[in-house]
Amino acid sequence: MVNSSGDAAPRTPLSLSRRTSWFLLAFGVWSWFIWITFVKNLWNDGSGLAFDDAGNPTGYFWVHLMLAITSFLLGTAIGVIGLRGVRALRRTS
Repeated sequence: MVNSSGDAAPRTPLSLSRRTSWFLLAFGVWSWFIWITFVKNLWNDGSGLAFDDAGNPTGYFWVHLMLAITSFLLGTAIGVIGLRGVRALRRTS
């Protein structure tokens, strides 16, 4: 942020409650657990949805792989925010 004089405005730390911090951290861990399991199941799919008869990935495979990657990234970002919140609370207590 820049204030009216053109100088950088001071950053104010984000304050999260203990409950919110732990929830965000748990969500990040949960997201990784769920989506790793999903990708393993997708990779080993024998129903013909993820791979065609020649063994090539289908559109279903690519769409769901992109969903998983996006969820990994979002879960990681959310988990890091939660971890930082938990660590900040421990420093102040």
